[in-house]
Amino acid sequence: MDQIAGILGFASLLSLIFLRVPVGIAMLIVGVVGTAQLTSLTGALHSMTGQAFAITTTYSLSVLPLFIFMGNLATKANLSRDLYDAAYKLVGHLRGGLASATIVGCAGFAALSGSSIASASTMGRVSYPEMKRRSYEPGLATGTIAAGGTLGILLPPSTGFVLYAVLTEESIGRLFMAGILPGLLLTGLFLATIAFVVWRTPSAGGVLNTEEDLPTSQEVLLRALPITGIILATIGGIYLGFFTPVEAAGVGAALTLIVALVRRRLNWMAFVDVLSETLQTTGLCFLILIGAMVFAPFVALSGLPAVVAENTIGLSDNPYVVLAAILILYALLGMVIEGLSLMVITLPIVFPVITGLGFDPIWFGVIMVLVLEMGLISPPVGVNCFVVRSVADDVPLGTIFRGVMPFWGAMALCIVVLVAFPQIALLIPNAMFD
Repeated sequence: MDQIAGILGFASLLSLIFLRVPVGIAMLIVGVVGTAQLTSLTGALHSMTGQAFAITTTYSLSVLPLFIFMGNLATKANLSRDLYDAAYKLVGHLRGGLASATIVGCAGFAALSGSSIASASTMGRVSYPEMKRRSYEPGLATGTIAAGGTLGILLPPSTGFVLYAVLTEESIGRLFMAGILPGLLLTGLFLATIAFVVWRTPSAGGVLNTEEDLPTSQEVLLRALPITGIILATIGGIYLGFFTPVEAAGVGAALTLIVALVRRRLNWMAFVDVLSETLQTTGLCFLILIGAMVFAPFVALSGLPAVVAENTIGLSDNPYVVLAAILILYALLGMVIEGLSLMVITLPIVFPVITGLGFDPIWFGVIMVLVLEMGLISPPVGVNCFVVRSVADDVPLGTIFRGVMPFWGAMALCIVVLVAFPQIALLIPNAMFD
């Protein structure tokens, strides 16, 4: 009977989400009503208030508003242009160089913002006009921006890793460090994808740039050095043990603010906008977390995770067959449900299965974020593709979706490599913490 209540709870949750109820509110409603049904209304209300207080007073979650603030500052101060120019100088002279510069710029901006949507939107505004001017094939230009933006939730600081850490009680620092090498691997695969596309169809790479079109080395150094320093200070500080993730977030936000002020790229109104956007995004993240932490006890009370874990593990003697089934299911669900929402909804069910199979939870966090990234560029939802459509309003949505397919394949290959060689994700966190 309790398991039936759990199934009805998931069905109700999905129904509310499809009715456009915010996912945090939907989980709160189902969690409170379900817990009241299985225990009592008093117990359900105590769970809601207790979890809301616990989440909002968790010190480690201070990384969310601080890194969001840092990313918004970098956007408003137009620091993304500095990263793009530096990448442009490195690879802009190659065929498809502007697209490659966009990928490298997205990777750098991801280390400032931690948001895929912010990375795609910001770098799209910087790079798409340049690629259009250079006669890039629209599918390659927009597909590059949409795919590059997905690096925002893999490279630290990542909001996806923060949510995963809270929901599974894993270390935020370990997850941040675990994302570095896979993020660099995926960046390299994206660059290889661009090289393959322009090798197969040279005209897709537009007009070849000349040295005269590129910014000078001195300009690149002066513009990109402070931003590169901020990235190295935050990520390197965590790795070397100088900072905790929370302290690194504070240092990164402070340094970004100083750079923006010194360069006179931030006025009072822009600063107010940064604060407002930070509060809105932080509030949304915390609402999702509170909803998830109210929903999770209801799921546990129903006994559904134990039943699903037992039946799923029994599907095959080979744990990798079960893992493949889970990942394929995530890839399919990611086509219709936004990635972070899918994570908080399904982790109470999936995580016991993964740990029961003996897989490392830190490694699986990286794999899960990668699969959710695939959903960001998969039709019909493909949030990043819609974001790019708002930047490149002259390109049909179908062209954008066709343009991201080679990158989708690169992401699938990245997952295969990480499953075959899990030490790629675990090397840095194990070296730090063991």
